[in-house]
Amino acid sequence: DFSRAWGGIASLELGLSSVWTAAHERGIGLPTVVRWMCEEPAKLVGLYGRKGLIAKGADADLGIFRPDDLRTIRGTDLAHRHKLTPYDGRLLRGRIKRTYLRGRPVYDAGAWFGPFGTWITRG
Repeated sequence: DFSRAWGGIASLELGLSSVWTAAHERGIGLPTVVRWMCEEPAKLVGLYGRKGLIAKGADADLGIFRPDDLRTIRGTDLAHRHKLTPYDGRLLRGRIKRTYLRGRPVYDAGAWFGPFGTWITRG
């Protein structure tokens, strides 16, 4: 049961902020980071066209991101079940403010709605 698995080190919710922090420090722009974090993973798992882009016919999976927000990470503040993170105490740039899954709001500034996800396959 995937929902009961330990899931490794709980930092998925920090993925965009951690990559954006490192990219920003190196002069890499947000459009490149979006490609890395959205388009390329969708291509890797065979879901590009439905996921990973904003286009007619694609799922309306969107995130409202504030790229200049700074925050010090505390594991205890994470939404993950397991509060361990290698980012504890680090200053990261950028924060997701809202998330939409197939056009439906699922997260808004700390409030979660759902779950609304469904299992999808490549075929």
